[in-house]
Amino acid sequence: MSKEALVATVKVKVRYSETDAIGVVWHGNYLRYFEDGREAFGEKYGLEYLEIYTNDFIVPLVQINCDFLSPLKYGEAVLVETKLVNTKAAKIIFEYNIYRESDNKKVAAGSSTQVFVTKAGEFSITVPEFYKSWKQKHGLE
Repeated sequence: MSKEALVATVKVKVRYSETDAIGVVWHGNYLRYFEDGREAFGEKYGLEYLEIYTNDFIVPLVQINCDFLSPLKYGEAVLVETKLVNTKAAKIIFEYNIYRESDNKKVAAGSSTQVFVTKAGEFSITVPEFYKSWKQKHGLE
């Protein structure tokens, strides 16, 4: 197993459309920031959604949670840290931490679980070969 965790960090600026009437980020948008983190992780480590799709799979979310620790406001920049949780199961688990860039305060934390489903819609109970190879390449097997 790899001694070092696979982590990606992406900077996101809070957009006006993500806030409510009082200028605070609406809670559902934190999940969008998690998605930004997953995409940054995929780009950094070669596990983009299109790469997964090319290997005849999709990876729908089956579980997601978020702990809201401090509000964000329009115009603030955040750093979304996304870490892969290594598991032997046929799933992809990420943990997230969101930090306000100006003071490095943690404003949210959470996790998500995705499973492998074939393009034909069949749930995979075994780890797909392409994902096994990807994990080996990154020292996770």
